[in-house]
Amino acid sequence: MKLQAKIGEETSAVTVREQSDRLFAEIDGREYELEIVQPEIGQISLRFENGRKVEARVSLDAEGRSVVWINGRSIEIELIDPKKLRGSSTSGAETAGVADIKTAMPGKVVRLIAAVGDTVEKGDGVIVVEAMKMQNEIKAPKNGTITSIRVSEGDTVNAGQILLSIE
Repeated sequence: MKLQAKIGEETSAVTVREQSDRLFAEIDGREYELEIVQPEIGQISLRFENGRKVEARVSLDAEGRSVVWINGRSIEIELIDPKKLRGSSTSGAETAGVADIKTAMPGKVVRLIAAVGDTVEKGDGVIVVEAMKMQNEIKAPKNGTITSIRVSEGDTVNAGQILLSIE
């Protein structure tokens, strides 16, 4: 999977592939082989091939950016799919109309936090999707009501697939 990772004003080319229990990543031409362990939702342990280990906490903000905490420092990372697939069809500022929550990459629905008819506020968690051995809580991009849920817990989802809608 080819992505772009934007941290601040810098954008890096990222290619990621999984093989068995290993993750292979190429970032701006540098290759990494990692073992990823997820002891709990939002927490990951990365073990590099040289034995170096990094503990991190990962969450998504209301705009769909990943926030990674390492050694008490937070880093906002925006993953951009070159095919223009986004975590949500809205940009966060939009308040009227329907917001379709989409997946940015293939994964598995782990938990539905909200149900049809629930009122949510911008930033509330609505669904948890596991991708690349990390569970990501996707948050509401706006205030509204859940009008439809198109997946069930345990479903496998494709990149760009609509998971639920908020109006």
